[in-house]
This record gives sequence, structure tokens and C-alpha cells, in this order.
Amino acid sequence: MPKEKGEKVVATNRKARHDYTIEDTYEAGLVLSGTEVKSLRLGRASLVDGYGYIDGGEAWLDAVHIPEYTQGTWTNHPPRRKRKMLLHKAQIIKISQKVKEGGYTLVPLRIYFSDGRAKVELAVAKGKKEYDKRHALRERQDKREADRAMRTRNRMGE
Repeated sequence: MPKEKGEKVVATNRKARHDYTIEDTYEAGLVLSGTEVKSLRLGRASLVDGYGYIDGGEAWLDAVHIPEYTQGTWTNHPPRRKRKMLLHKAQIIKISQKVKEGGYTLVPLRIYFSDGRAKVELAVAKGKKEYDKRHALRERQDKREADRAMRTRNRMGE
């Protein structure tokens, strides 16, 4: 069987970029059971309520929904269990200091396979206030309108 190459995204957390201001991102490995990997390979996962935390010098990912594998039997996993993340000790210390600082949280942005291994992209993020979210949406809309106006103006000039 040929070894996998490249990157295959399984699930993304699009709402995280809306709800949080992203400070740093990290790539972490995941400790998974066999049926979890099979379910992920089918492209089934949800990061909506997921969050990460540091406990006892170890990084954990909680509330991420990986549904049961359909062909699994008694070996199936619980869909929302806490899963260990694999990070370097220096990264764990840096993240825990940032989170203890206050106002910061650990949010999963996406789960993907990198060369056949399950990875999660984590972000140290600060929650946005409601007016920050509205401001960001307004900026995006203004930029889109300006680009549209420039395109129509360029077409007229030709």
C-alpha cells in the first residue's frame, strides 16, 4: 500500500475566526483510537464546540465530535471524548502561560491528515466582543464593494 503524501483537510472551524482574534497557531498530533481514524478518513468530524486545555503538563482536546465508525462493532469510541494532543514541552509551557495570563483560550481551527498522520491546528485566541465582530463584517463588506467598484471602473476604461 503506498504511503500517503500531502495534506487532506477533514474539518474546519470557520466560526472560530469570526468569534476570536487569533494570536498564535500551533500544529499538534492527536492520540486517536483505530475507529476514530477510520471515521476521520471518511471526512466526518465537527469542531464547533471544541476547545483545548493544558492539564498536568499535557495538552488535551475536548468536546470535538468524531462520530462513531459505521462498520465498527464493540470497539467503537465515544463520539465526544477528550483526546490527548502531542506538542513539544516548550510549546505546552508557552501556551499555558498565555492561557493563564487571562482572556486567552485554546481553539481548534482544523483537523487534517499530514502525510497520513492526524493533526489538529490550534490557535491561542482572544474572544471578540460583539462590536468587534460587527466592525470586522463591515470592513469586509466595504472592501468587497470597493473591489467591485474598481473592477467596473476598469472595464469602462477599456
